[in-house]
Amino acid sequence: MQDSITYYQEQLKIYQEEVSKLYKQLTFLSTARLFVFLSTAVGVYFTFNNWQIAVIVALLGAILFIYLLSKHSNLKATYNFKKALVEINKEELKIGSGDFFHRNEGLEFQDPLHNYALDIDLFGRGSFFQFIDRTATKTGALALSNALKANNTLNIEERQEAIKELSLKPKWRQKFQATANLINVETKPDQITSWLHNHKSFLPKSIKYLPLVFIGISAILLVLGITKIISIEFFGYWLLIGLAITGKYLKKINDLAANTDKIRDTFRQYAQLLNAIENATFSSTLLIKKQQRIQLEGKTASAILTHLSKAMDALDNRNNLISAIFGNGYFLTDIKNSYKIEKWIEIYKDKVEDWFQVVTFFDAYNSLGNYAFNHKHYIYPQILEDGKQTNVTDLGHPLLKTEKRVDNNFNIKTEQFFIITGANMAGKSTFLRTVSLHIVMANVGLPVCAKSSDYVPVKLITSMRTSDSLTDDSSYFFSELTRLKYIVDAIKTDNYFIILDEILKGTNSTDKAIGSRKFVEKLVASNATGIIATHDLSLCEIEKELEEVKNYYFDAQIINDELYFDYTFKKGICKNMNASFLLKKMEIV
Repeated sequence: MQDSITYYQEQLKIYQEEVSKLYKQLTFLSTARLFVFLSTAVGVYFTFNNWQIAVIVALLGAILFIYLLSKHSNLKATYNFKKALVEINKEELKIGSGDFFHRNEGLEFQDPLHNYALDIDLFGRGSFFQFIDRTATKTGALALSNALKANNTLNIEERQEAIKELSLKPKWRQKFQATANLINVETKPDQITSWLHNHKSFLPKSIKYLPLVFIGISAILLVLGITKIISIEFFGYWLLIGLAITGKYLKKINDLAANTDKIRDTFRQYAQLLNAIENATFSSTLLIKKQQRIQLEGKTASAILTHLSKAMDALDNRNNLISAIFGNGYFLTDIKNSYKIEKWIEIYKDKVEDWFQVVTFFDAYNSLGNYAFNHKHYIYPQILEDGKQTNVTDLGHPLLKTEKRVDNNFNIKTEQFFIITGANMAGKSTFLRTVSLHIVMANVGLPVCAKSSDYVPVKLITSMRTSDSLTDDSSYFFSELTRLKYIVDAIKTDNYFIILDEILKGTNSTDKAIGSRKFVEKLVASNATGIIATHDLSLCEIEKELEEVKNYYFDAQIINDELYFDYTFKKGICKNMNASFLLKKMEIV
């Protein structure tokens, strides 16, 4: 099986060579264009006395120039696309080396009141979101953040299947990402859908055939005028009638043109992404469902959007004074194009939101598929819908370097509660975040950093850090109590895996010990499942009284006046604490 790093290195080399060739071709076309322009100018100059030849030279030169210009524009688009692919592969190699701290931290998605996002560093510098995010659109980034925060335990296997399939399509994913990276839109999709739904048609349906009738009459009047059957002045008067009819709707046409001008590029660019989705072949249920949302009978969403873009382009031509006067005077072009756009809105306004959502979905899932591709050695949890015990072998934190990471087995029965003790810096908090992230990733459908995982789906809720001011003990303690009350209320209505780290820190040690004990007893009585990490060894006494409670610890050893950690999850109670040793070692006391 080819590893991802080798794949990116190979793709980078291929695309760099293609970019180099395209650059040479673009340079040649630019030079050829300049040569044609100068040659045409010289040819016209020397044949100016013979106007027939001069016109032919000018016409041939113009045709060739326009051809080279068109060729250059098309090649430039391909060049930019290949350059985007080069950057994607460069970035993957950079991230693979551990350098990803320059990427989007996703802080705009952080919610201090969320069930777990703040506690497990889901967003921020060095966060899981920053590591995994490959979205190219703002809506895609939002969808990815929502997927990580969803706490959704339903249809996990369906999501696994979709992520697996996308992980096996690296070329398709990269091309989709490159196309999306080149999109530069000013109007957000939600603003577009809002305008489409709120737009009120101003042209009556009866006006549909008026432009066609008007064109026919214009042609007849022109022929009659040329043949002198009627005065050519009638053809001029007819122009005024056409302008008068258009003028009746001018203000509303102007408003329509202003709005369509803002969204035209968005539709044109999203059509490319829809086209990529339409032409892909999927086998997983979720991806097929999404693909079907952009399929209509006999038409594709990309073709429909492209058709609208052309109508918008035609309406935009009204900015040309000659086109505006003669086009509206003899052909009612503004009315014809406005009617097409309004008819399109009437038919498809309810579909556009679906199309945007499908693009957003694939933009977000592109990141998930990419993550799975980059971590082929990770495993997809085996989902135990009716299971009673989660068993994970060699569980590790996916953001820790493999050579430094210590993996641990983690087995917990439903309605069981672990009390974890341990010395400072022995690995308790890292382990809590590792278990938390395993639950989050498993629920999303991602492969996890483990050798095996038999997972009973459960929602996660944590209390590991408090966001209120640490300088105000009263506020801090109240914030903790508010969080614990939130947890107690939550487990009344649903099943949660609860992870707590050193609760009731804002009160004295005696009060803390009593309060912590009562709180754990309440959680156990509520049939909750979870973990609490603590320095309070007295809390471990609960194991003797409650069968559901089990004690585990992380150890630290002092050997030859040096502190050693093995970061291994062990059954029992920690005996070696290191605060006094560290204070002395660092010459604080």
